[in-house]
Amino acid sequence: MSAGKIALPDPEGLRRAAEILRAGSVVAFPTETVYGLGADAFSEEAVGAIYRLKNRPTWNPLIVHVADAEAARDLAHEWPDLAVDLAEVFWPGPLTLVVRRAPHLPGIGAANDTVAVRVPAHPVALDLLRAAGLPLAAPSANRSEGISPTTAEHVLRSLPKVPLVLDGGACPWGIESTVLDVTGDVPRLLRPGALGLRVLRDVTGRIALPEAETADGAARDSPGMSRRHYAPRARTLLRTDVRDVEGLAGPVGTLTYEGSDGTEVLSADPREYAADLYAALHRLDDAGYATIVIQEPPGTEDWLAVRDRLSRAAA
Repeated sequence: MSAGKIALPDPEGLRRAAEILRAGSVVAFPTETVYGLGADAFSEEAVGAIYRLKNRPTWNPLIVHVADAEAARDLAHEWPDLAVDLAEVFWPGPLTLVVRRAPHLPGIGAANDTVAVRVPAHPVALDLLRAAGLPLAAPSANRSEGISPTTAEHVLRSLPKVPLVLDGGACPWGIESTVLDVTGDVPRLLRPGALGLRVLRDVTGRIALPEAETADGAARDSPGMSRRHYAPRARTLLRTDVRDVEGLAGPVGTLTYEGSDGTEVLSADPREYAADLYAALHRLDDAGYATIVIQEPPGTEDWLAVRDRLSRAAA
């Protein structure tokens, strides 16, 4: 790991990062959800570098990060009233809106007429967007299908060739944004995430849900929806009883929540659990376990995003 590739988000670090981005390369930076791997969204060459560095399938779309709602509207062919209302309530924040793409913006991955946009709620991300003066296409800063990074060190372990990582500390939400398609009459959930459905419904009313939490149908409309994703290197299993390890390749690590014994024990609060989930998976993977057994989370709506990530990690 090259410590020289990690920079503080001070004026010098931001200047270096902005220069790299304007030169058509990539920079990793923190958001409130996970670390992103950013590139100029208007440069097909720069966006292509993201796909190559991550070994990401080209059909998997990217989220474009912008500094404010006005910049998001500039990337949209249509900006519906619901997008206005959602942006006013939840931006900056961990909500991604899928809208009709403006003709002057290249397709970001998937070959369709939409774009996914959000305003991140992390001061380093916002400082970088303003310093670079560019909308940044930015998926999670890790190899495709791997565990999402929530620290700068996670980024360099997964992507040692990244030119620069701005270190903003651990990401406070620790799980990706919620992705909501607002191109139709009824908003459609494409990816469950940090923002729960209850608070979203306070603004939207009805939300159309996928038929199955792990269905691949939304994969070409939203990032992070391939069947295997967010996965450790170790074989990963979801079980009701994590003590049931007979016949599994060892050593075996376990991930549980409060009230149960485990190698890693997280909070029984769904938001706190989500914030620590990827860091715990990184620790288990780094410890060299051959198998990771994860206690199945509750089946309530509050745990929807966590269940989605764990089901893909164990696919």
